Amino acid sequence: MNDAGWRHPEALELIRRALAEDIGPGDVTTERIVPADARAAGAFYAREPLTVAGIELIECVYDEAGGGVAVEVLAPSGTDVAAGACLARARGNARRLLTCERTALNLLQRLSGVATLARQFARAVEGTPCRVLDTRKTTPGMRRLEKMAAACGGVVNHRMGLWDAVLIKNNHIAAAGGVRAALQAVRGCGLPVEIEVRTLEELDEALACGAQRLLLDNLTPDEAREWIRRIGGRASVELSGGITLANVRDYALAGADFVSSGAITHSARAVDIHFRLELHAHD
Repeated sequence: MNDAGWRHPEALELIRRALAEDIGPGDVTTERIVPADARAAGAFYAREPLTVAGIELIECVYDEAGGGVAVEVLAPSGTDVAAGACLARARGNARRLLTCERTALNLLQRLSGVATLARQFARAVEGTPCRVLDTRKTTPGMRRLEKMAAACGGVVNHRMGLWDAVLIKNNHIAAAGGVRAALQAVRGCGLPVEIEVRTLEELDEALACGAQRLLLDNLTPDEAREWIRRIGGRASVELSGGITLANVRDYALAGADFVSSGAITHSARAVDIHFRLELHAHD
């Protein structure tokens, strides 16, 4: 994931809002304790094994807060590191380093948590043709960054939102009046089309209508294997619902092309990263 991606306007706007939320009218502690012209250096360290994501945002945080800090990234996004690893070093205005510490850590810990869990899912299906997808179950306002973090961990980004692919789910089918009507309504739309089927009757109808991608939800691995055998390669298959690290390989071995898990973004734990400051740094 390149630096330009992390500097997307959505990311910079999120950083601006996060800084405003934390700093408000001013950092009353730092401004009273640290001289305005004091220089310092600091470093970000992993306190546990993790997959890094969002480290490139640290420089953006300092820049949006007023600049005056140079950052050296030692472990770019997508890097697996051990406990104790130094992820990045920063040098410059001491006040800026202290005032931005929490915003930088909040982003880095959250995004690296997503990447770390994504890496575990990706590794769980290694050796199979199946690939793991993320979902839209993201933190409001952080979707782009969380999906970038998921990709850093090795999973495949599903649709970004409601505009870039058609996913016909059970409520859409009900509103349209059935599988056939729903598929006919989106024919020729120019976008990828996937349809969820919940019964064998819906499955057969979707295949008869030429569906190219099927979503099978809330099946057991054994049930999924039977349904996939019935499909017989006529459409690609995504499995979802109740998929965890403990069972994702079983679902992959059932013959799915894809498995998706909302847990990658909605249940990722923020990993433990800390910032250590050293005053009186020399440029």
